[in-house]
Amino acid sequence: MSLQVEIMTAMKAAMKDKDQTALAALRAVKSEILLAQTSGANEGLSEDEEIKILSKLVKQRKDSAAIFAEQNRNDLAEPELAQAEVISQFLPEQLSEEKITVEVMKVIAAVGAEGMKDMGKVMGIVSKNLAGQADGKTISNIVKANLS
Repeated sequence: MSLQVEIMTAMKAAMKDKDQTALAALRAVKSEILLAQTSGANEGLSEDEEIKILSKLVKQRKDSAAIFAEQNRNDLAEPELAQAEVISQFLPEQLSEEKITVEVMKVIAAVGAEGMKDMGKVMGIVSKNLAGQADGKTISNIVKANLS
């Protein structure tokens, strides 16, 4: 089932359940997908493009929630986190830090990285390999720890 069909099905369920948080999150996803489709020459989106869109939306929500939490505005942070959770349901399962570390070590060995000067090479390959399965910040922290 395509992502659009899944989103529409989830939107219908959210409308029936009167779940405004889920509905707002799903409408944002639908909007981003339609925007991406109309801005490109091709009509369909690849699975990688869909994952990038979903990851971007989750990251935006989490960043906003962090800013609101810093300013002691939990009333605004909680809905953002709830929307991020709804959107995350459509992403592939996130890898554990151990699995990410294993992948990072494989890439470091393959590239022959020796220090922080090679971080860009390693980050590029690992980020591409684990697209949608791991957060960029987590990957970055693990790469830094293993190269320093």
